[in-house]
Amino acid sequence: MKQRKPILLAFLVGIGVLLYACKPSDAKLQKEVNDKLATAAPGVIAEVKGGVATLSGEVMDDAAKTTAEDAAKSVKGVKSVVNNVMLTPPPPPPAAPVAINPDDILKTSVDSSLSAAGITGVTATIANGEVTLTGTIKKADLRKVMQAANEAKPKKVNNKLTLQ
Repeated sequence: MKQRKPILLAFLVGIGVLLYACKPSDAKLQKEVNDKLATAAPGVIAEVKGGVATLSGEVMDDAAKTTAEDAAKSVKGVKSVVNNVMLTPPPPPPAAPVAINPDDILKTSVDSSLSAAGITGVTATIANGEVTLTGTIKKADLRKVMQAANEAKPKKVNNKLTLQ
């Protein structure tokens, strides 16, 4: 019986070494996971250490994030998955087009707004969608004059007013 113990121990050690040697390496696992991710979740990559796959990258939605995690988990030899994949924020909505009134409408609108506000001594000259204000006004009226000019929806307002 004493002779059998060393043989049995050597046999068990041999089996352990064989099983350990058959275990897939982290590099091999990483390649397999990244190959799966290339088709399942483009933009996501994995790094494997100790059988743990850590995912990183960006995807458009939660479904793609889950797909990436499931793809990594499906690789034989991966013990667990750490999903550090970020969601890409949606693009901002397109800006509304800026409406610029034609010169004749700008002239009429600015002149009538200045009259309605009781502002005198201001001349509005319109050229290519730009309003140029000239004249002399009280400092207290400047805000009203600029508001009247901007409400007409010009491309630009040039303030050449002299303040009293």
